[in-house]
Amino acid sequence: MLRFGKDFPLIRYVGNGNKLFGVKRRLSVLALAASVLLPLGLSSAVQAAEGAPQRTEAIPFATETMSDVDFLKGGQGTPATIAGVLRLPSAGTAKVPLVIMLHGSSGYLSYIDAWVDRMTKAGIASFVIDSFSGRGLTSVRDDQASLGRLAGTLDAFRALETLSKHPRIDPERIVLMGFSRGGQGALYSSVERFQAAHHNGPSQFAGFISFYPNCSTRYIGDETLVKRPVRVFHGMADDFNAFAPCQSYVERLKAAGQDVALNAYPDSHHVFDWADLKTPLVNPKAQSVRNCRIAETEAGVITNLDTGKPFSYQDACVAQGTTAAYNEPAAIAAEAGVRDFLKSLFKL
Repeated sequence: MLRFGKDFPLIRYVGNGNKLFGVKRRLSVLALAASVLLPLGLSSAVQAAEGAPQRTEAIPFATETMSDVDFLKGGQGTPATIAGVLRLPSAGTAKVPLVIMLHGSSGYLSYIDAWVDRMTKAGIASFVIDSFSGRGLTSVRDDQASLGRLAGTLDAFRALETLSKHPRIDPERIVLMGFSRGGQGALYSSVERFQAAHHNGPSQFAGFISFYPNCSTRYIGDETLVKRPVRVFHGMADDFNAFAPCQSYVERLKAAGQDVALNAYPDSHHVFDWADLKTPLVNPKAQSVRNCRIAETEAGVITNLDTGKPFSYQDACVAQGTTAAYNEPAAIAAEAGVRDFLKSLFKL
């Protein structure tokens, strides 16, 4: 059963609280890829551990690799097969709620496993998508142009279509959660235009959770969302994905009557929920558009508003050098906020 924290207002900052669950392991999805067609059963010893998933499955699914231009025009890309890791919190046949997770620009890192553990302990299944391995990538942090920014949104739709048919998953209780680049994927998966162009089948996400996303690009129609709640968690000191554009976007969404809230944390850098980063990590080559003003000026045309020309990662506004650092109060507050949201949405 979940233990839930306080409810927080739109802009919130919370002080001391209980310690986060510490997790230092990392699951290698690359290692799973060799046997991705075979479900992986955990040993009885691991199953007996507190909070351990009762079944783990590596599940491949079909998607596409396309540029952002093609995505925005509703086009098609190159067929691709990627995989995800499903953890079921209990044995038996009962259907359980699910959180699908999208990783960031550096791939599937251990802080995502900490969130997986929290879901398992709460009786919620998790499915972590590996958007990189099947495409021959390990990281796009220093070369963001190597994969479209909206690739995660497409992967999320395809994962939803696959997992909603799983015999243990309740198709009415599936939430999308993303981090950084994956947070952007989760946030924009809620846009009605993108769902209409790229989502197949009757399944729908019950809600969206976006951690420190990039909100620097304004898309045509991005204020019209599907009728599902959206929650954004962002550090106000983030120098990878700037906070101000997300604050502005959330204000536009709220003015348009959307069910959205921004949880903002002062003095918090990128990946503020990663407990292993008590010493800040500086990535000197990481690309950031924190200084850019970008908009889709017509369907599929992504424009640098300062130059009036199509945006490129070679533009002068693209910065290098970012900081990632753990902030315990922010992490605790964000964990409580996610718990509250899922408790209400899943009726736990």
